[in-house]
Order: sequence, then structure tokens, then C-alpha cells
Amino acid sequence: MADLERRDAIPILYTRGTHYTVGFDVGRTFASIIHSFLEKSNTLNETYIPLFNTEKGRKIYVDTYENVNRSFPQYIRELQGIADGAKVDFYKVITSRLFLLHIDDVICGAQDGNNQPIGCSTICVNEPDCVVLGHTEDALSEVLNHFYFVSAHIISETPEGKHKVVEERFTSLCYAGHLPGYTMNANHHGLVFSINTLSAKTLVGGKTPRHFITRALLAAENFVQAQEILRDHGVGAADGCSINMTFLRQEGDRLFHNAEMGPATNGNESQLNILTASPGEHIIHVNSYQRLPVPEVSGLIIESSVERMNTFAKFPPPKTLDDVVRMLSDMTAKEHKVFRDHGKNQKVKTICVGIIDCIKRTWTLYAENPAYVPPLVVLPLVLKD
Repeated sequence: MADLERRDAIPILYTRGTHYTVGFDVGRTFASIIHSFLEKSNTLNETYIPLFNTEKGRKIYVDTYENVNRSFPQYIRELQGIADGAKVDFYKVITSRLFLLHIDDVICGAQDGNNQPIGCSTICVNEPDCVVLGHTEDALSEVLNHFYFVSAHIISETPEGKHKVVEERFTSLCYAGHLPGYTMNANHHGLVFSINTLSAKTLVGGKTPRHFITRALLAAENFVQAQEILRDHGVGAADGCSINMTFLRQEGDRLFHNAEMGPATNGNESQLNILTASPGEHIIHVNSYQRLPVPEVSGLIIESSVERMNTFAKFPPPKTLDDVVRMLSDMTAKEHKVFRDHGKNQKVKTICVGIIDCIKRTWTLYAENPAYVPPLVVLPLVLKD
């Protein structure tokens, strides 16, 4: 299948139902995009599936599945719905290739991690007249044109999972075949957040993959609940990521938080460090641990993070929306640019840029470099009455 050039297109699905039926609607609606991605994903086909076929990989897969199914059976049903709706064949046992995508590099084993220059850049500005979260969604180039919006309303008859959730309503940018929650997101409680992948050197099979923790975060009603979800008491994270977040409905001063989450290497709880930005402050985060003392992989993802942070350091502290757009669209770095779109053979591309405006309560998305093109869509952020 020939590669598509970058498309000015981001499809969106509005859906309501149970976890399974919402997943089924996602799979049915975006089946062609999901199948195309599964075919093109070198990481899945050349790394994860061969590792699954080893004794060690199979054990990591089974142990992880069983723990996730105990903690979040509703998200397993949601993933099952995606697979059924898209008519994705089951891969060997238990569930489909889609679950392998959610295990991610944990399938590689305990002393390994992602050495691709993947990741994202996030800037949060907390000024009186500018309260924004800006984010570049960077991914392996195979993800380009393989993503979509899901706007879902899920109501359960009984409390679901370890956090006893009854209702979820959210909008999330999703990679094809993936659960919502791991890119840019907003829920009806006013939580908005973005994710930066972090690559700990030690990953822990049998724990909760970050994709499921951030999926659970879509149900958080307040910051206390968000921290509880990230800590994942009783199990803990298998890997790590950075979460940039705020709540649109917040008593007192506006606060932004950056949470660095690390794998539960010495217990049954995620490692967590939280930085808060008060009015007049800002947060910039990329794809390396800035505060949590977690050993990381070496190589491209760290080199990319260092170069992007060096680029940001050349700018004055961001104060306005224009500052954020200017920084996130920058292409001046020699190798690891902030906005990545240079050459067909490039391993990583910026697939889109999002700006969440907490004052206007809008989410603006650009499918190309925002320095040169108008936004593709501006979505309202609708809160629960």
C-alpha cells in the first residue's frame, strides 16, 4: 500500500453506549484506518509480534492482560469492541493484536525501552489573559494519517473497574486501534491533558501499561482522583509518561500540573512527581524525566528531548498564544526539530498540533505546521451541567 502524503483531514466520531458498543462503533467507523495502520506498523509486525512468540514475551503478555482485566475489565471490553467492529482477527490467545499495541515496549522485557526519537512537546502558559495548553503530537511516521477523534458518552449500569466509574464523557485524539487517553484529551468534568512518552530503562511486565492508566484518567473528576489513578495503588505502572493537565472548573487560582509517572519497579504503586504552575508561570515538557529519578534509555529519544529543550530555551518565557504557536512550530534545530516534517524517510513526524484554550474553552487542531496554515478544526469543550 502506497504511503499517503500528509492529509488535511481528521475524522471524528460521536458515540454513546456501553464500553463495548462504543468500542464497536469506533472499530466499525474507522476499520479501514485501523487495518491500514496494522499493516504499516513496523513496530507491531517486526518487534512486538515476534517477541510475543517467545516464552518470555508470552508470559509478559499474559501476566499483563490478567492484571489489566482485574483492574479495568471495562477497557478490555472496549478494546474487544474495537477489534470486533473493525473485524481485526484475534492474535493467538486472549485478545487481538490491539492489546499488543497497548502493552507497547513492555513486551520487550524488563531491561529495555524505546530508543526511537518519538515523543511530543507540551507548553502550558498560565497568564491572566492567556491560559493555554499547547501540544505537538509526535509519533512514528507510520501513524501519520492514522488517527481520529472519538467523542464518547459511556454510562454503565453498575460501577466499573477499580475506580468504580459509572459515567464517562470525553473527547480524545486516538491513534488507530488504540484506546482513547494517550494523546490530547478533555472530559466533561473539565479535565484537559496531554501526554509525553517517557522511556524508563526498566519496564515491568504484569503491571498496568500507561495506555490503560491514561484511559482511566479520562474519568477523573478532580485533581485528587487524577493522582489516585496515576499512582494505580495495588499494581502500579509498567512504564512511564508525563501528563500535563488542568481543570477548567477549578476553585481559586488556575493551576497547571505536570505529573511525571514512572514504572512501579519496587512495589505496587507508580512512581510519581508533580510540578505545579501557578498564575504567571509556565511548564514546558518533552520526552525525558526532568525531576523523577528514573533511569532512562540512552539514544535518540533523549537526544531529541535535549535538542528540543535547547530550542525552547532560545525563546523568551511564553506569555501569549502567539508565543506558544511560534515555539511549537519551530523548525530551526539542526536535527531534532520541534515541528517534525522534513523528508519521506523521517522516522518521526509531528502528526498534528493542538491548542487548548482554557478561557475560551476551545480545542484548536492543526493538521500541518500552525505557523503556515489555519486550524483545521476548533472544537468547543462542553462541560457537565
